[in-house]
Amino acid sequence: MGSFSIWHWLIVLVVVIAIFGTKKLRNVGSDLGAAVKGFKDGMKDGSSDAPAVPPQQVTANKVNDPNTVDVDAKTKS
Repeated sequence: MGSFSIWHWLIVLVVVIAIFGTKKLRNVGSDLGAAVKGFKDGMKDGSSDAPAVPPQQVTANKVNDPNTVDVDAKTKS
């Protein structure tokens, strides 16, 4: 019951080809290859396009809201 033999895989391959056909499987393979290539190119290009300084946080106008607590960090002396 453990691993499948070569005959099991051949039968699965024949069934998949019978269901989907060779043309559709070829298209799926080429689409998958193009996706992997695009991902690798994106990872390569993404590292050089990263900004050196992170963008600053945008803060909204301060409104005296009773539910907002404004706390300043204090250092130990």
